[in-house]
Order: sequence, then structure tokens, then C-alpha cells
Amino acid sequence: MKLGAIEAGGTKFVLAIGNERGELYEKISIPTKTPEETLSEALAFFQGKGIEALGVGAFGPLELNKDKDNYGFITSTPKPHWANIDLLGILQRGLSVPVALATDVSGAALGEVRFGDYKEEHTLLYITVGTGIGGGYTIAGKIHNGMLHPEMGHLLVHRHPKDSFEGLCPYHKSCLEGMASGPANEARTGMKGVDIPEDHESFDFIASYMADALMSYILTLSPTKIVLGGGVMGRTYMLPKIRQLLAERMNGYLKTPQMDDLTHYIVTPSLGVESGIKGALALAMDAL
Repeated sequence: MKLGAIEAGGTKFVLAIGNERGELYEKISIPTKTPEETLSEALAFFQGKGIEALGVGAFGPLELNKDKDNYGFITSTPKPHWANIDLLGILQRGLSVPVALATDVSGAALGEVRFGDYKEEHTLLYITVGTGIGGGYTIAGKIHNGMLHPEMGHLLVHRHPKDSFEGLCPYHKSCLEGMASGPANEARTGMKGVDIPEDHESFDFIASYMADALMSYILTLSPTKIVLGGGVMGRTYMLPKIRQLLAERMNGYLKTPQMDDLTHYIVTPSLGVESGIKGALALAMDAL
């Protein structure tokens, strides 16, 4: 079986061809430009290669309710030129194959439970902390959506007493994304992310905000596994600090094997940077 996969990010589109076992035959990356330019390049990559279906994990917000007239559209994104773009329709018409669409972070969660080390997890929460912050949640191997898809990056958090940064979110200022994303930390420190020292106190702030958020996610969703991905979580300092602060906040309230072993409960992606693109392969399988 030959399947197409797209991980559609605000900075780049990753395009790949693989199979139902999650194996990738071919993968390239193209910059995200205007919809016309980017989607034309994406279609050109897949045309004539005999894919049977296409899976897409994309930045959003997305309309994922099949009963809506704008099903498959990118909706109110702040990314210039991309609001109200019929992403699914353009790809479906261009390739004449079934297409399945989900948010990029939901796709990453699906990749982990279908092809990664977490196949046995009944409920998996995947949080990515990078240019933005998003969350995807799977139940019994399927992506959970409701009124919309989860927008977990906009959870409100408690301000760290030493953090005077007002927040970067254009909607909520000091929500999780506004305080803990990569761009937020660059604005807070006045430095590019790669130049911020490992021991800079801003990472204490981010760890505190992430511990706040994880406590809320755990108490609300009760996931059996939590995966933290994205560039900001790539710092070796982050996960141990987040686990420590989470344990302090929970204060022994939940008595479960997971809460007694946070090292194996709050983990990094087993598929590394390929969670998203392999999740898109899983979406393509579902489209069939």
C-alpha cells in the first residue's frame, strides 16, 4: 500500500510517501509560502506516484465537523493569507484520492499510538511546545474532537512570581502559549531561542507554566501517557523540572502507578521528529 502524508506547519510543509506500517519511502520539506504556491508544490510532489490516500496534519484552527459547509477549511488562523482556505478540498480535487485531515498535534498523537512505543495506551495526550503550543488526545487509538479540536495551548496558568513578561498571545496575553511558547520566551529574554543559555531563569518560568497546565490536563482528561514534544521541550533541563513541579502541585492527590513514576508517565516522543508525518500516514490509512 502506498500512502501520502503531509505535516503542514506554519513554517514548513513536510511531504512524504510511506506505507501502512509507518515506513517512509520518500520525504521532503518545502517552505510554507502562500496557499497557492505551497499547495501547488505539494500536489506536484504527489502526482503520478500512485498514492491510494493522503493524510494531513495541519496547523489550524481547522473545521473538522463533516456536517459543516466549510469542513476541511483552515479557519481563523492569524497566519497571513491562510484564513478560510479549503485545504482538504484543494488536495482532494488535485489528487482524486481520499484525504483525511487533523491538526498537526493530533496527528502526532496518532503517530505515537499507531507506530510508536505507546500502542498499549488507552488514552494518550501529546503536547507540543514550540512556535505555538497545542495538544492532541487519543482515546482507544482514535483522535478525540468535539465542538472543535482541542486548543490546549490557551489554558490559563498562574503567573510565576518572578516573571514580569506580559504575555504574547494576541487573544489572551498570558495563557500557556502566550507565556511558554518559543516566541514568548524570545520576547521575554530579548534573545533568539538558540542563544538563550540552558540555565536561564526563563526556563524555570516555562517549567512552572507547563506543570500548571499538566495538572489541569491530568485532572480533566486522566491520560494514561503524556508525551511532550516540540523544540522548547528538547532542552534536557525541562522534563525533570516539569515532573518535579507537577509532583509538588499534585501534592499526592492522585494515587496511581503513573503518578508514582512520572519518569515513565511524562515522556518524549518515541518517534522523535517523525511523530507528525507518521501520524499523517495513519490518517491516510483511516481515509481508506
